[in-house]
Amino acid sequence: MTAQTVDPPIGHIDCTLIDCTKAPEPTLKSDPIAGDRYTSREFMELEWDRMWTRVWNIGGLESQIANPGQFITHEFGRESLIFTRDEQGHVHGFYNVCQHRGNRLVQSEVGSAKSFFCPYHGWLWSSSGELLRVQDPEDFPQGNPCGKLRLASVRVEVWAGFIWFNLDPDAEPLADFLDPVGAQIDTYQMQNMIRTHHITLEADCNWKVVQDNFNESYHIPAVHPALKYFLDDTYQNTQFDLYPKGHNRMLMLGGMPSPRAATEEDAALKFMKGELEAWGLSADDFRGRAGDMRVALQRKKRELGPEKGFDFSRYVDAQLTDHFHYTLFPNLSLSMKPDGCIFLRGIPHPTDPEQCIFDCWYFTLFPDGSDEHFAMSMASNASRHEPVEHQRGKLGEVFLGGGVDQDVAIFRSQQQGFRSRGFRGVYLSGQERRVQYYHQVIDEYIAGAR
Repeated sequence: MTAQTVDPPIGHIDCTLIDCTKAPEPTLKSDPIAGDRYTSREFMELEWDRMWTRVWNIGGLESQIANPGQFITHEFGRESLIFTRDEQGHVHGFYNVCQHRGNRLVQSEVGSAKSFFCPYHGWLWSSSGELLRVQDPEDFPQGNPCGKLRLASVRVEVWAGFIWFNLDPDAEPLADFLDPVGAQIDTYQMQNMIRTHHITLEADCNWKVVQDNFNESYHIPAVHPALKYFLDDTYQNTQFDLYPKGHNRMLMLGGMPSPRAATEEDAALKFMKGELEAWGLSADDFRGRAGDMRVALQRKKRELGPEKGFDFSRYVDAQLTDHFHYTLFPNLSLSMKPDGCIFLRGIPHPTDPEQCIFDCWYFTLFPDGSDEHFAMSMASNASRHEPVEHQRGKLGEVFLGGGVDQDVAIFRSQQQGFRSRGFRGVYLSGQERRVQYYHQVIDEYIAGAR
């Protein structure tokens, strides 16, 4: 792509390679969003039976099973799943349960094995799901189970470096489910990124609390006050797109301060200093014109990207500075940058509607020929070649980074508020309409309309 020569006006995102056209607004219903949606076991069961078992989710990274015999397990609500690559190189997904007496086959999160051995009675299963060997095969009145039984499979597809699964064998193809956001995310080539931050948190809230939070930017001034120094957090300059499949997108202008920071230029220049210097710019040169930093950064990234090991030709200028935030229905948020991505996900607890599993991952696109990345603060100790440690814990036990700790600190108190008899239901602003639409899509699944 040729670098653009016309400065885009503030509040406008000019796109050619990625479609940034404002999506048509869907019809929003005014159905109430009450607190019992976050506390009710009955509602939790409806979500599981009618939604979670019919949507596409991520089970892990394709790179974790790059070689035949490698496997990973994924805990998904009440289910445990195995993903593995067989000797022919095919990726399989199975329920983590032996077909003899229901024992869980695999206890470890990752590993390598040509077959799966049930520790209860010794049944042996191949990496492609066939039953290879049983103890005393002649003692089965219905005949030797080998050749008759297979592990229960899960539908699997691979895209963007992830292993995707769907518990519904008749589900639509992943590409159709992700339309149109899949094509947009493809521009970032996530399959070439490395996971450099891997945290799983036990959160004291319903999974929807997590997704509601990342479905709106209205909380930014109160929860993330420092963002105003390098991000335009005003709704007037933010674009919200709601798509038919339930996914949505938020485009926020970055690389310059918000109008909320108009009287705090020194702070804005201080926050931007590191990124500006990384691209050969000086913060002092933007005194009195902090709003010009965005376009200056775009131009410098175009100019210096190749020598720093980045191919920015697939991106429009806006992608080099702005925040392209996607929510993929039902439970995944991706904040995309050309050199990295924040991955945020709430997974339902197996039995408790007031608990969930919260994943905070960070992906880094390392420059060609380099094992280091100068811009990724969340990945400061990361290596291209060494697997990142999987940290687990509760709130306060691990550092999430990137301001996500500030979000998580709110989750518990909001969940407590949903239990209150005094809570009468949400009262949403226009810029929070993604939350309304999100719950509307959940209700449509529960009602059988999707």
